Amino acid sequence: MEPDSGRTAVLQAADKLFYTRGINAVGMDELRAAAGISLKRMYALFPSKAEIVAQVLERRTHIWNAGIAAEAATHQSARDRVLSIFDFLDAWFREDNFRGCVFINAFGELGAVMPAVADAAHRHKREFVEYVTKLVVEAGGSQTLGLQIALLAEGAQATAAISELPDSAFVAKAAAAMLLDSGTHP
Repeated sequence: MEPDSGRTAVLQAADKLFYTRGINAVGMDELRAAAGISLKRMYALFPSKAEIVAQVLERRTHIWNAGIAAEAATHQSARDRVLSIFDFLDAWFREDNFRGCVFINAFGELGAVMPAVADAAHRHKREFVEYVTKLVVEAGGSQTLGLQIALLAEGAQATAAISELPDSAFVAKAAAAMLLDSGTHP
């Protein structure tokens, strides 16, 4: 097995297992078996479980950023690009395997004991707020409005996961539209 293919196999298996069952519930032997490599090989690629978790979270950030950017790119106006975040969320909430935000889940499970998890979650959430704020400012809103809309998206994620209400994205989108309409200037 090529070094990159072994690495990819571990990260894909870890991503799926960690997201569906939680990080602590997945042992290294189970992860090795799911990745189809030897335990020795896995430890040669990743010196610790913490390293695997950090890489999975980094990978998830790239997937998330690409997804929201792709959805935004389908819209012409700055206002519609802001609201497209909620369209992206709606599609995600309706996936069969939706279990909430991997960063919130990982932070809640390990943020206090695994600094790499806390750092990845902080970085991811900070970058999301910055992205939303940039879009809101382009739409004529303030930085404060950007934070407000980012908080609506975050709240929709938690609500959709815990309350199993996928319509949370559309409700949050309606609130974001009202905020944009009242807080932007042409």
